[in-house]
Amino acid sequence: MFDVTDGVATITLNRPEARNAFNGEIAAGLADAYERCDGDDAVRAVVLTGTPPAFCAGADMGRGGDTFAGQGTKTEFSAAAVRFPAWRVRKPVIAAINGHAIGVGFNITLQCDVRIMALDAKYAAVQVRRGVLGDAYSHWTLPRITNQAVAAEILLTGRTFDGAQAAAWGLCSRALPNDDVLPAALDLAADIAANTAPLSVAASKAILWRTWEMEAAAVERAETDAHRIVMAADDAREGVMAFLERRQPVWTGSVSRSIPPIEA
Repeated sequence: MFDVTDGVATITLNRPEARNAFNGEIAAGLADAYERCDGDDAVRAVVLTGTPPAFCAGADMGRGGDTFAGQGTKTEFSAAAVRFPAWRVRKPVIAAINGHAIGVGFNITLQCDVRIMALDAKYAAVQVRRGVLGDAYSHWTLPRITNQAVAAEILLTGRTFDGAQAAAWGLCSRALPNDDVLPAALDLAADIAANTAPLSVAASKAILWRTWEMEAAAVERAETDAHRIVMAADDAREGVMAFLERRQPVWTGSVSRSIPPIEA
């Protein structure tokens, strides 16, 4: 499901009868939705959530023992899970993890910029307990979100944990009661949409996702290049004047035309 209201796009995984189990249809739909958000200047922030009773129960195991067996021999196989991941969207992507997120259902949230998690939901990268291993770039995202030791405990044990443990590990910015997760994510997205300059946010996100592979001097160059773009735009004047005049800013910058695609 896809909806845009007041600059906030909400993407909802919607297979409630299967606890939103991840299959090819969800993978393709999610990638299409992310691409749409990336290219539409009317979208200022994105919220990813799931239709209750779960966020995503993991891989669809309708094929039984053939769920994973032999799949890697297919030429089209990729462990990426989503061909256009959340970090490539030039807008903040907030995961409102309002229920259980297991396996790939957990790993796709690691591709988002911000995670708000349900306190009493269950989370795990269980793949090593199913004869495979973490996917969806989890060996890249988890260490950068937390640290090597936490990533190892999650990926090498496949153990299940709750939202309180996730918050203690730094996996999410907030762990809240289930019913509060989506409203909190939408409030955060609305604040971004109303108050932040789109070019500035897009440029900052692009740098954030690249910093792991960059030395300090490269970060300085990236920030300088980004500032050359945003300082040349009308929004650099509008942001200051709106602050001085105590009014809401009216942003006119076009992310799709001014900020290069993110290719992390």
